[in-house]
Amino acid sequence: MNPFLGRHRWRSVVPAVAACLALAAVAGCGGRTAKSDPATPLPAQVTDALTDLVGSGLPAAQAVISGPEGTRTATAGTGYVEGSHFRIGSVTKSFVATVVLQLVGEGSVELEAPIEKYLPGVVQGNGNDGNRITVHQLLQHTSGLADFAPEDPSEKQPQQLDQMSDGKAYRDLGPADLVGIAMTMPPQFEPGAQFRYTNTNYVLLGMMVERLTGRPLATEISRRILDPLAMRDTYLPVPGETGLREPHPTGFHKVDGTWADITDIEAAWTGAAGAIVSTGPDLNRFTTALITGKLLPQAQLDLMKNTVPMTPDGAMAYGLGLIRLQLPCQNRTAEAWGHAGGIPGFSTLAVATPGGTAIAVSVNTEETNDHFSPALTAIVCAVA
Repeated sequence: MNPFLGRHRWRSVVPAVAACLALAAVAGCGGRTAKSDPATPLPAQVTDALTDLVGSGLPAAQAVISGPEGTRTATAGTGYVEGSHFRIGSVTKSFVATVVLQLVGEGSVELEAPIEKYLPGVVQGNGNDGNRITVHQLLQHTSGLADFAPEDPSEKQPQQLDQMSDGKAYRDLGPADLVGIAMTMPPQFEPGAQFRYTNTNYVLLGMMVERLTGRPLATEISRRILDPLAMRDTYLPVPGETGLREPHPTGFHKVDGTWADITDIEAAWTGAAGAIVSTGPDLNRFTTALITGKLLPQAQLDLMKNTVPMTPDGAMAYGLGLIRLQLPCQNRTAEAWGHAGGIPGFSTLAVATPGGTAIAVSVNTEETNDHFSPALTAIVCAVA
């Protein structure tokens, strides 16, 4: 559920040849050279970047580009086909933030109101105080709350370490239980003092949506976003729905240096923090509609795009459930808005540019390497 280049701890992978041998027994290792639709070929930089990702040892990768030329797809490795479903992890947060800002526009939520107003008594204990944390701060990851599932293993509580990769440790926990874990830890900093990406923030926002609307979060996302945009291949899994709907690639996770199939996992518990399953075309439909103002009034979209720095150089900045990327291309800087996420088995980037091009990149492992960030930059620069 990590943001692209946020707190993600990049992990090394075995050399390409060893990775190929490890994968051969599970998924085969053909198709290392990226392929795209010959009728509408994508720039060579896109296919080269995907080829490099697979050549670096990652199992497979897909890029779906939507714009004036229509929707074009390129893949490398084995597993991704047209319309492949994959877990989008923290890209889910952009959907949740959109619903919250729609409620703001409708007058049901005040951005600067404390979360205590909407979830009384939930954020309390060990120095945590819901009277001092606003909805705005939750949306922007400036609340100071601890993460119920910290990125750094050294930060995890003992009960969090067991079976985290397949979700079994959390499968019986609801949102209130996850927040309860976070409440056993003191705040990381004073509310509003700085940015730190924390999944607890969005679990709380999902709880708030359900409390205010009287409907499940999945219902609100469907009726406010998925149905109006005809996103028929996007869904939140229900508890116990551990597999992915067909078609889909195999999701991989490293176990003792070997790629293991982790496609079927308990992920419904991640909820507002990272549960959604989607496809490249659907994600492009969403990011395009969001950035072009089809989902939010201009006033709320402007609020969503009011950012704080994520990186010292400002190349990445976080709005309200929305990341702004300013990427160095050859003779210019490319700007894109969207989100990224990692969840066991998948890493995703979904962005749209001011010029109307949407880009969805998926890799079927969360264990990315040093080639991942340059590849994403090359793809965005090639089409932005």
